[in-house]
Amino acid sequence: MSAEPFKLSRIPSLKTVADFRRHVASLGLDLPCDDQILTGSASPLAQPITGLTINGKTIGNRFCVHPMEGWDCTITGEPTENTLRRWHRFGESGAKLIYGGEAMAVRPDGRANPNQLQINETTKAGLAELRETLIRAHQERFGRTDDLVIGFQLTHSGRFCRPNEKARWEPRVAYRHPLLDRKFRVESDAQVLSDDEVKRLIEAYVAAAKVAWDVGADFVDIKHCHGYLLHEFLSAFTRPGDYGGSFENRTRILREIVAGIRTSGNGIDLGVRLSAFDFVPFRPDPALSQPGKLGPGIPEDFSQCLPYRYAFGCNSENPLQYDLTETFQFVELCARLGVKIVNLSAGSPYYNPHIQRPAAYPPCDGYQPAHDPLIDVARQIHVVRQVKERLEEVQSSRFKVQSLVAAPEGGNRPVVVGTAYSYLQEYLPHVAQAVLRAGWVDSVGLGRAMLSYPTMLADAVATGRLTPKLICRTFSDCTTAPRNGLPSGCYPLDKFYTAKPEFQRLKEIKKALGA
Repeated sequence: MSAEPFKLSRIPSLKTVADFRRHVASLGLDLPCDDQILTGSASPLAQPITGLTINGKTIGNRFCVHPMEGWDCTITGEPTENTLRRWHRFGESGAKLIYGGEAMAVRPDGRANPNQLQINETTKAGLAELRETLIRAHQERFGRTDDLVIGFQLTHSGRFCRPNEKARWEPRVAYRHPLLDRKFRVESDAQVLSDDEVKRLIEAYVAAAKVAWDVGADFVDIKHCHGYLLHEFLSAFTRPGDYGGSFENRTRILREIVAGIRTSGNGIDLGVRLSAFDFVPFRPDPALSQPGKLGPGIPEDFSQCLPYRYAFGCNSENPLQYDLTETFQFVELCARLGVKIVNLSAGSPYYNPHIQRPAAYPPCDGYQPAHDPLIDVARQIHVVRQVKERLEEVQSSRFKVQSLVAAPEGGNRPVVVGTAYSYLQEYLPHVAQAVLRAGWVDSVGLGRAMLSYPTMLADAVATGRLTPKLICRTFSDCTTAPRNGLPSGCYPLDKFYTAKPEFQRLKEIKKALGA
């Protein structure tokens, strides 16, 4: 299957909102977009999230910072000056929800790289310093922090573990995968975690949540996204035992982590970042690849894998389409467990990045877009809309049928955070405020865009204007760099990284790889 070449209309070439709307319409997409950026109290982005509190706090506005791993901690998992700078900028961003800050490994063997932040008793002081740095920066710029909510993201990298050497995979997996095993060096059933090993891992999550509570985090994110271990367990249809097969078994880890946290007496609030849907792995089309240039993305041959039972939120008969049946079940389970924030993403940056982080330029291990990335942006926005509507329906029916006045926060549903906005670039605020006003999402989450321009939405709300030279253009250097053992950062637009010697090294790597 080859992708048809197409000419990409880049966002900066669309000079007006009318141009953007015409382009969206030409793609047949439903993507609301306001005429103007609204400011001050008139902006939907500036409104607090009412009806539910996190650690007793009301989230003060409607945009948030996604967790972004920097590959720049010490080998013992403690923050460095680079890490502190990133968290300081998160504080300056103006976002009142810091969703995870950074992926924190709950065990050393679960790191995605040797320089990943870890969360344990020995890193407590460093984690406290990160949090305090962020709070200080936010206080200095915005004058209050009583409406600032900070979470820590707890993770085990599973299939993507590289804990000891940046170039050596040491994967631990939920099950054998017919398309991914070879790429990520899964060669033996011994690399599949046993049920007993899973139980010990659950204990590590519970211990990490206690560290987060001790340090002062308002919540922990129990990460279920992007192909990392707990996300992979959601698709463990072929796994035997207590943690595979049925939906009940595939969600047992989440239930046991939550039970362990609560049984321990830990009162910390909970979030879950979820890849709401997944597709088969993609690769560059060899027929359209050239020396020094990746081809457009095409799916791996899955014809021998049907029905496809290796992805969550995926149509098993056509794994290039999503199926939200179990996604709805999962977020309803989260609500019943008292999870207060559901942050929705999609797929994995390791094997189908276009559905997860739409971009004009591929990372080194990715592929050129096979179609306009706005299609992938709109897909995520509409999936989030459907999930939020489902949670609202469930909440409404529970109130009517069961009168859940005794439930936490009056039985309110979780806050729903959306993803995939960075590719919108100049029109990000216009779309973000439109979908917020329409009630499609509760909070607009930004990842890559925060690396180059952390105050983007704060500027939009304050002045109605952006600084174009700082806007993320989805060059994907923040991914290509760590894929090749370098710290992550915005090398093209953040002068802090442009001035580093790694900048030249990255240019050489990209040239050699054709990224």
